Amino acid sequence: MSGAAPQQTPPSKGADESRVSAATEAMEPGARDYLTPARVAAALAILGAILAATMLVALACGSAHLNLFTAMRDAASPDRAILMGVRMPRVMMGAAVGAALAVVGAALQALVRNPLAEGGILGISGGGAFGAVLAMILFSRFASVDAIVPAAAFGAALCSTLAVYRLAQVDGRLEPLTLLLVGVIFNAFWGAAIMLINSVVNFYFTHSILFWLMGSFEAPTWREVAIVAALGLGGSAILMGRARDLNLLSLGDEEATHLGVEVDPLRRTVFVVTSVMIGAAVSVSGIITFVGLIVPHVLRSILGPDHRLLLPATLLGGAAFTVAADLIARIAIAPAELPVGAITALCGGPFFIYVLRHEGRRAVGL
Repeated sequence: MSGAAPQQTPPSKGADESRVSAATEAMEPGARDYLTPARVAAALAILGAILAATMLVALACGSAHLNLFTAMRDAASPDRAILMGVRMPRVMMGAAVGAALAVVGAALQALVRNPLAEGGILGISGGGAFGAVLAMILFSRFASVDAIVPAAAFGAALCSTLAVYRLAQVDGRLEPLTLLLVGVIFNAFWGAAIMLINSVVNFYFTHSILFWLMGSFEAPTWREVAIVAALGLGGSAILMGRARDLNLLSLGDEEATHLGVEVDPLRRTVFVVTSVMIGAAVSVSGIITFVGLIVPHVLRSILGPDHRLLLPATLLGGAAFTVAADLIARIAIAPAELPVGAITALCGGPFFIYVLRHEGRRAVGL
């Protein structure tokens, strides 16, 4: 009938996508560079080439001379034994751990809108290390200790994450600056707890505890490499699947909710996934800090803040950075060896201060 009221038409899918695109572009001036498939492919190809070159150099260099061509041609040569039994597992482990830590850092920074967030700084790595050390001592006589230690590291990392998350909430809202401060306190607490244990155990356990505190890729097995790589890649895939939501969350909780993001379930998912990834990394390498701070921040300044590109880029960049750090640790004072965690900390300390001073001139959020 002519007197009938006009029907309300729901917003079209195209209109929603336009609003999401506009919101994503508004995150940061550098984000206005349109993310084309060609740009993504070019960035990832360059990072992949850097990673491949870094791994080749790391395989060829070390305290013992190794000829890669001989190792590849002669299966019975000492070079092949060194390559497949020592160098290759170590380099692959460094790549897997570095990739996981870098992706975790990028995801946590988006989640809490704080460029200083990182698994080590927020106390997640410390919690995982404490769980691993405690399990290693309590269950040292069990045959299944090798399986118990990673599980304990994951459980402790998850508990530490949940505790930091709860304590950082003010009036039901997550405060990024408070989260950073609570994380620093937890980090100091876990470090003190580990040192307390270290002071009452025998020399055998003391050496192992120092391994957890300083970080190292000494003598990993192929089984450990496979587990860390599987959990790291699986967790990275889940986080990359939520890249659009992480983009929108950078705008703030209210705006993200208005654009269709379920903020609380997203936070729970990211915290659980990152805890699994950090627990897996810590269980085999100990505490390696600042990878999740340096790599995402550098790549974000180059490629922009869009997590559809940033997350896979940090995966490749984190792997290359950690393999390079481990190479320096192996050859700096050869035939002795430095802890790789010391190398990343020496790089990360000044970088943290640089980021803190620059971010202090504007809002804490991304």
